[in-house]
Amino acid sequence: QVQLVESGGGLVQAGGSLRLSCAKSGRTFSAAAMGWFRQAPGKEREFVAAISWTVGSTYYADSVKDRFTISRDNTKNTLYLQMNSLKPEDTAVYYCAAGPVLTTANGRYGYWGQGTQVTVSS
Repeated sequence: QVQLVESGGGLVQAGGSLRLSCAKSGRTFSAAAMGWFRQAPGKEREFVAAISWTVGSTYYADSVKDRFTISRDNTKNTLYLQMNSLKPEDTAVYYCAAGPVLTTANGRYGYWGQGTQVTVSS
């Protein structure tokens, strides 16, 4: 089993920055890939970014590319999402996920955190 706990969300002004963290515990072999997804009220959950835990390759949604950076710290078993130049449309609950392959499809991730709220005011 893999357990994921997100933190770092909050309220920030447009143009500001936040760094989300996802603490991982349990089986690491079942979390070869990890990603961030977000869901705004009335919207479907959408892919934000993903990373191969061992290799470090990354993938980003076009909407966040060049603004967000996904990374991981192996010694701390922690996943990060550095969010810069935040926009009101970034407002959502952000979820950390773990799965077997690097993919943008949320259905391929078997483990999810409970989410952390990010609110960007204009």
